[in-house]
Amino acid sequence: MASTTFAAPAASRFARRRVTVTAVLTWTLAGLFAATLLAVLASVIVTALSTSWGGSWLPSGYTLSWFRKAWDTPGLANSIGVTFEVAVADVAIALLAGVPAGYVLARKKFPGRNVIMLFALLPVILPPLTYAVQIAALMYRLGIGGTLLSVILVNLVPILPLVILITVPFVEQISPDVEHAAKVFGADNLRLFTRVLVPLLVPGIVAAGVLSLVRVLGSFELTFFVSGAQTQTLVVTIFGALSDPGGPPAGLTAAMTVFYMAIALLGLMISLWFANPAQTLAQPARHTI
Repeated sequence: MASTTFAAPAASRFARRRVTVTAVLTWTLAGLFAATLLAVLASVIVTALSTSWGGSWLPSGYTLSWFRKAWDTPGLANSIGVTFEVAVADVAIALLAGVPAGYVLARKKFPGRNVIMLFALLPVILPPLTYAVQIAALMYRLGIGGTLLSVILVNLVPILPLVILITVPFVEQISPDVEHAAKVFGADNLRLFTRVLVPLLVPGIVAAGVLSLVRVLGSFELTFFVSGAQTQTLVVTIFGALSDPGGPPAGLTAAMTVFYMAIALLGLMISLWFANPAQTLAQPARHTI
């Protein structure tokens, strides 16, 4: 009886403690943000499916013709293929080069390490327009401007440092004792990295891959300055269509935007198929043996 008597007040105090002004404010703001975002996305989709929409709560009719017209827009189908090629190539190259580089920067202490970290940070925090023109000029000077190779190379500039910066703290969470133990049991450097470190770094690799993918899909300035008619990504093609002096219909613009959102969502789903970044929260702060 005594235990029940003390348990009830404790439970009530715990319940009262959970409902705070900060919690209510946080959930309210989060709910408003989510509702606004969903409303914007829903309006774009409804506009793409409607014959006309204005002056009323509901469209006057529904149609799929805007999607057909958007698909027939010159260069759109080709730009979708280019977008996939650039995204896959850039994310793969950035991970293959950035993860080992991040490991070296996390494990090795050498003169100039902080300078390298600073230079790696600059392309991530600086607006792409500040260096897009110079990189584009270099690509055309090398004779590869307007090619698919140039589009891939310029988009590596911001995402390769991003992968490195994300990898470094994940490597630092792994105790060096894990590596020492693997070497004691005969693992060479290649096996140590591929069979021991990579499985432990999967959440970080996935997080870096997802952020790199999002960065590439949304990259406009870098791609715009070096791409040609056949090497434009989807975001550049949409910009070209929206730059029409006559102005495209709202339904056509919305349909092209839906194509872009679908590609971004598909890329995100493919990335999350391999691992869940939420695993990071479940990992201990430091891996030990």
